[in-house]
Amino acid sequence: MTLVRPPRATTVRTPRRAPADLPFAFADRGLAQALAAERDEAGWLRDERLTAFAAFESLAVETNQLYTPYIDLRAADLFAAKPFVRTAAASAASPDSSPVPTGTSGLIELDEDGVGSIGLSEVARARGVVLETFGSALTRDAAAFRAELEGGSLLPANDKLAMLTRAFWSQGVRLVVPDGVSLDEPIILRWVAGAPDRALLTRTFVRLGRGAKVGLVEELAPSRESGAAGGQSLFAGTLEIDLGADAELRVASIQDFGPQQVVLQHRQAAIGAGANLHWALAQLGGRLVRSRVDNRLEGDRSSVEQVEIVFGSDEQLFDLTSYTRHVGRDTTGNLLSKGVLIDAARTYMKGMITIDKTAVGTDSFLGEFGMNLSKKTRSVAIPSLEIDQPDCRRAAHSSSVGPIDESQLFYLESRGIPPDEARKFIVLGFLEPVVARVPLEAERERLRGLLEAKWDAGRDAAAAA
Repeated sequence: MTLVRPPRATTVRTPRRAPADLPFAFADRGLAQALAAERDEAGWLRDERLTAFAAFESLAVETNQLYTPYIDLRAADLFAAKPFVRTAAASAASPDSSPVPTGTSGLIELDEDGVGSIGLSEVARARGVVLETFGSALTRDAAAFRAELEGGSLLPANDKLAMLTRAFWSQGVRLVVPDGVSLDEPIILRWVAGAPDRALLTRTFVRLGRGAKVGLVEELAPSRESGAAGGQSLFAGTLEIDLGADAELRVASIQDFGPQQVVLQHRQAAIGAGANLHWALAQLGGRLVRSRVDNRLEGDRSSVEQVEIVFGSDEQLFDLTSYTRHVGRDTTGNLLSKGVLIDAARTYMKGMITIDKTAVGTDSFLGEFGMNLSKKTRSVAIPSLEIDQPDCRRAAHSSSVGPIDESQLFYLESRGIPPDEARKFIVLGFLEPVVARVPLEAERERLRGLLEAKWDAGRDAAAAA
């Protein structure tokens, strides 16, 4: 007698994703063609999209071998996300442009795939400042805009996610400040997004002429739809900056998206002779945030100051990379990243300073510092230097990761401050360097309020546990 064992029931397992596998599948040739067809785009723009798509397909998510082990996109699940394809056409020069808030030179707000508001102050409009969407720029002067857009000259050709937005953008903003124009009040750029199972891919161009000066406040906030039932949403965006000689730009960005948002950002700047760029970046929201900043100091005596903070809670993951390349003579770079983590949040802070042979007299510093407030958090700091020119004023980096300094805590408690309040003061003081650099008082107070609310929420969750 032969015993026949019945077949075992098997469960089909979902294939495991590797940490570097992209969490979406919508980026294909069909989408590029659909975007071009939706707008009846010119042949050159269709070719531009397809060229960028070919680069996107061929590139790895991370090309720097130092950073390859620190990629983890598994928290993102965007396979059900559908990208927006409609574009908006609006200009602050149009008769129906919106009034701007007091204390600002301009405002543009994009809500999901539409323009909620756009306008310039009378002073900015009289001085020739241009604030418009890509759709408006293509309609108004396609030839001039083609010279700016075609080839993606301000985006790194080796970055897969930068090529993603170059190929598949549906919304774009263009800001141009002419030579010699100085605006005392900042311009506000507000992206509102987060509808479940949707993907918004954006590009922003900022061009400052010779000697121009302006402040830019970028707000990234959840939309009304972000709390609805459904899957995660994607916001992918570039900020491409071109500074003419002796120009000065101050950028403050506050990212406070909802907990179901995946954020992929790329910021790139070409800095001309004697020009100054100041970054103040705050990362608070989102489920997974992958951000890269590229500063290229091309002109002699150019400078960049960059301060970026992270406040992570729950299971948030922040993957931040900064590249600064010194090309001109006597250039200056000061870059500082700080992260505060509670619950089971994680952050990777990675930075590379490159000093070319032409960069005689460089002064550059990179600092990365993490503060872990629970045993489940994890911070990784990887500052790096690549020096081809030994004649430097300074080329240095520094990093540290650890808990709150007990000596600081002891000092505050010895002055009668309760332990919880003392920790709060230390954490908020640790993050204050970014807050102080936001160029609009109302935005500074808003950022302080967001940081304090996040601290209070984390403390209440810990007490409940």
